[in-house]
Amino acid sequence: MNRWMIRFLALCGLTLLAACGSEQQKAPAPKVEAGQGPALWRVERAGLDGWIFGTIHVLPEGVDWQTPTIKQAWKDADQLVLEAADLQDQQKTLGLFESMGRSPNLPALDARVPAGERPELDRIVKEGGTSAQALSGYESWAAAMLLSAASQQSLNVSQENGVEPALIAAFKGRPIGGLETIERQFGAFDGLPEAAQRKLLIQTVHEAKDMKALYNRILTAWAKGDMEAIAKEDQNGEQPDPVVEDAILTARNRDWVGAVDKLKGRPFIAVGAGHLTGKDNLIDLLKAKGYKVTRVQ
Repeated sequence: MNRWMIRFLALCGLTLLAACGSEQQKAPAPKVEAGQGPALWRVERAGLDGWIFGTIHVLPEGVDWQTPTIKQAWKDADQLVLEAADLQDQQKTLGLFESMGRSPNLPALDARVPAGERPELDRIVKEGGTSAQALSGYESWAAAMLLSAASQQSLNVSQENGVEPALIAAFKGRPIGGLETIERQFGAFDGLPEAAQRKLLIQTVHEAKDMKALYNRILTAWAKGDMEAIAKEDQNGEQPDPVVEDAILTARNRDWVGAVDKLKGRPFIAVGAGHLTGKDNLIDLLKAKGYKVTRVQ
């Protein structure tokens, strides 16, 4: 898996693991040492005194990431703000994916990747319990996501073990909102030119074998709050198309600053940790807008 796509699916957006349908097995989880924990910031301006938390959307069973500092922030917050309020509505997510990700008369999937990558494509689809023919009805961005989800079967992770379900449970009875919609998330991909979509698809196939090691490194860094280590992963391997990176990450970060501007009170804002590091990340954009943002964990 190319580093950008695994970064997006684990740290920056929604997951389609359920689309592949296989059961996830138990896997060892990293231990969060005392004094460590995922990154958390305090964010302040007139009328707002809240938190920004970097999440990971898919986790193995048994990751103990809920530190006392995080739990205290939950207790003090008056609302939860996720990337999208309907992020956990899997039926809606998959329905939108099907309607936005399919188009008629598309080229065969294996015709969209170089001949040298086709054996790896065959391996991914076979291990994911599907076929290149079945995926040929999907646009290249959607096929890349499904191939990514198929590759994730070896990681033994699930969305149910991810951060968002725990947050939603912790904020039961309090308002839960979103910075954007699921349609906006898919729309960022759907609006990409085909050349950019093809590059994303080819990168996904090309680096699939490295996914497990990469995910484990990202997971370990996330559990320690090591944002520098997460950022360094972006500097390794083949770099994403700038058109893709701008549409999927930086443009959304800029939009989210406007959404944060509308918040009042004591929100606990939880977004993928990948949005909080790297070029034009949300933290830096908020600081540039005049917000006081202080790392508290």
